[in-house]
Amino acid sequence: MADEIRFDDRVAVITGAGGGLGRAHALLLASRGAKVVVNDLGGSMDGVGGDATPAQKVCDEIKAAGGEAVPNYDSVSEWESAQKIIATAIDTYGRIDILINNAGILRDKSMMKMELVDWELIMAVHLSGTFFCTKAAFPHMREAGYGRILSTSSAAGVYGNFGQTNYGAAKMGIAGMMLSVKLEGAKYNILANTLVPVAGTRLTATVMPPQVVDMLKPEFVSPIAVYAVSEACVDSGKIFVAGAGYFSRAAMVEGPGVFFDDPAAVTPDDIAAKWADITKLEGAVEYDSATAQTGHSLSHLKM
Repeated sequence: MADEIRFDDRVAVITGAGGGLGRAHALLLASRGAKVVVNDLGGSMDGVGGDATPAQKVCDEIKAAGGEAVPNYDSVSEWESAQKIIATAIDTYGRIDILINNAGILRDKSMMKMELVDWELIMAVHLSGTFFCTKAAFPHMREAGYGRILSTSSAAGVYGNFGQTNYGAAKMGIAGMMLSVKLEGAKYNILANTLVPVAGTRLTATVMPPQVVDMLKPEFVSPIAVYAVSEACVDSGKIFVAGAGYFSRAAMVEGPGVFFDDPAAVTPDDIAAKWADITKLEGAVEYDSATAQTGHSLSHLKM
């Protein structure tokens, strides 16, 4: 049997850890030796208000089980407060090894009915919040020569969902952000991955039947989240999918496409004639960076 994956002497910051997925991640990490900063503003599902109770309750659970944890109640959506979240780890434990960007809210509406504030607040919490916390943690990880970052996306971002243009855009943005963080962190042993969870939480309870929510416990997602932030995981820039005992990887791929020798001579009619070949995905390739993709696009030209 393989050695148990442990996190002794490792420090993890988990945003939005007062309930749902964040709580499940925090409890599992703490049970394996990690010291955990449990961040949660304690606001409502749509991002209003604040309450210290959720974060403190999870800390109490961790301590009751023999683990170490400290609460933090700052918002991820502002640069100043996001820095305080990371500072809690540094001030309390002297380091940060792991960051799980998990905090989130919902403001679901069709595009026609969506107010600008619904767009702006979702972007602030999900997209900006992930950036702020990652930016605040990155210098400490770089100095230590070690870091594991896992950011939470959604099937609504990767595949789309009715009434979630704001949420989907933010969540796909997070996946793209981590692909760039992967490149910037590589030489410092900072790995960055993305999690697409399918879980029954207070957010998904609004769009899923109760019996489905019961089958999608957050605890069923946490094993891959915890593995992804461990020393054992050497993958970076990947998108992991998990829920109800199902684990997989999603990826952006590009079909083989069609090359025209003279780009200046291509017409819309040429595109129409080759449309089936242009859009097919048989033989699709996954690229490690935009540079690699651009190189392929230019490979047929004489430079």
